[in-house]
Amino acid sequence: MKTDILLVTLNSSYAHSSFGLRYLYANLKELQEHAQIVEYTIARSPRDIVESLLSKKPKVIGLGVYIWNADESLEVVSLLKKVSPETIIVLGGPEVSHEAENNRICQIADFTIKGEGDFLFHDFCHNFLNLGILPDQKIISGALPDIKAIASPYAYYTEEDIKNRVIYVEVSRGCPYRCEYCLSSLDKAVRSFDVPAFLADMQMLLDRGARQFKFIDRTFNLSPTTCTQILQFFLDRIDLGLFLHFEMVPDRLPTEIRDLIKKFPAGALQFEIGIQTWNADVAKLVSRRNDYEKVKDNFKFLAAETGVHTHADLIVGLPGENLESFGKGFDILSELKPDEIQVGILKRLKGAPIARHDKEWEMIYADQPPFQILRTKTMDFATLQKMNRFAKFWDLYANSGNFKNMTAVLRERSTKRDDQSFFWEFFAFTEFLSARHSQYFGISLMSLFESAMAYLTEALQWPVEEARDLILQDYRASGKIDWPKFLRVGADVQEKVQADTQTQKSNLPKRQQRHLGKLETQNS
Repeated sequence: MKTDILLVTLNSSYAHSSFGLRYLYANLKELQEHAQIVEYTIARSPRDIVESLLSKKPKVIGLGVYIWNADESLEVVSLLKKVSPETIIVLGGPEVSHEAENNRICQIADFTIKGEGDFLFHDFCHNFLNLGILPDQKIISGALPDIKAIASPYAYYTEEDIKNRVIYVEVSRGCPYRCEYCLSSLDKAVRSFDVPAFLADMQMLLDRGARQFKFIDRTFNLSPTTCTQILQFFLDRIDLGLFLHFEMVPDRLPTEIRDLIKKFPAGALQFEIGIQTWNADVAKLVSRRNDYEKVKDNFKFLAAETGVHTHADLIVGLPGENLESFGKGFDILSELKPDEIQVGILKRLKGAPIARHDKEWEMIYADQPPFQILRTKTMDFATLQKMNRFAKFWDLYANSGNFKNMTAVLRERSTKRDDQSFFWEFFAFTEFLSARHSQYFGISLMSLFESAMAYLTEALQWPVEEARDLILQDYRASGKIDWPKFLRVGADVQEKVQADTQTQKSNLPKRQQRHLGKLETQNS
């Protein structure tokens, strides 16, 4: 079968599948038999990608461009147009849907489709391949597609996708809110797919073996009726061992939704809840609406009465927010006990209305993806650098779940501070880590444990035996059974190692006991 059309993107990792490409393929109609989805990762060499693409001899390449693959996509497009200028390249995706005229990759590519391309890409390919007609303009745009007429993409997840990759789904598009840092603020309204048809697709995926679903709806709980329909559908099938991820409106959790989520087993639901800022003045500045009292009540309910895994988002670098203000918001959120707090650094998304604050709040962003904020009127470059490290170390130590005892110690210490701030307590820890590590990416888990041990003994002046025993609890919880050199300290260490080794050996088969005994001899 001849492949005239390649639908292509570079995912951030293999675990991610491209939802957008499957929508495009589903809506190619009569051209499907001449099209193929081809996915790579950003780790793949651009030259290898180009070689792979051209070996299929396509006439049209549709490339999805996102903030995480913008640089790599630019290199791929540049190479393609140099070695195969006759191949038509059509770009799409959020990174090229706004400010396209001045975007280098759009200038090099042949055409760019702005916005939702479900129907526009089919029309382009039909006109070119069947009629020999190309658009007069490089930038292609059109009306939003009728959401009820969009063909379903779910049949085009492969068996490999279902077995090994994230399965993305959606029951709606759009967002009613106007948060200026988000591209969804440009949406005019929320448009919903037909729920019975959607649930039929979900049943089809379940029948094929899918057990994990990530909903990309911006406001899944906006409609309690739709929300409860979908939750009930999955609850009725929860014995299959399901995991469901939803993005929730923080202050919208009515009784009918609460009653349902209480019935799910622990860990089956994950709610991503965007707080972004706890400073009411900053929230107003960026058009973020939150009823903070309702938000608090909802978090307390989720922590006390459900098994929902909560993932709360905060943004560093919003206009008007300084470090002290962010720290207060972090402390308020932390007290509500979400399972994870995602500390994100503000990014300038092309087309996002937050650009209107650039002059007044002296917002300076990096020119390269992911276009992070570099400094503002209220946070200088040095502060934002520290917060970049804070965000990374918070993820490594607190969000990872590998250091529950260490994190608990820092939280307990914060209650004895004059300001009782967990943020500033953890900030001090990250300053120690920053001095200890020349870079904060690629640090091994073993090094993280060793650094935690060093902080307890050097910065906090803990007795080595107490520090060792605490870190050993986290170390064992991570699944490790050895005694690394940095934990072989203290007057009682030999006794501890021997007792621990005997306990481990007694729970193992004899073959493994013999190997453990050999290792013990080598380490003594």
